[in-house]
Amino acid sequence: MITHSVFFKLKFPKGSTEEASFLSAAAKLTTLPGVINFATLKQTSTKNDFDYGLTMEFENQEDYDRYNVHQEHLNFVNTYWGAYVEKFMEIDYEVIG
Repeated sequence: MITHSVFFKLKFPKGSTEEASFLSAAAKLTTLPGVINFATLKQTSTKNDFDYGLTMEFENQEDYDRYNVHQEHLNFVNTYWGAYVEKFMEIDYEVIG
């Protein structure tokens, strides 16, 4: 099982129409083949500057690789990610124990 997580801060204020548009578009990623346990996260700690996160799981590397090149994922990245995200951190991992 591979967990794909991104934590980010948007360029737009909380409660803005741009924020709502971005989060709505991100939620559609749950429909892509291979995506399981998708969640949109809201930061509650003051230990970093990120406001939100997206996390999802994939059964195997092949599903994760297909997601990364899926046209709808690429459209999301090209349309929203670069234009809406101020900064981010991506963490992809597998449980080892």
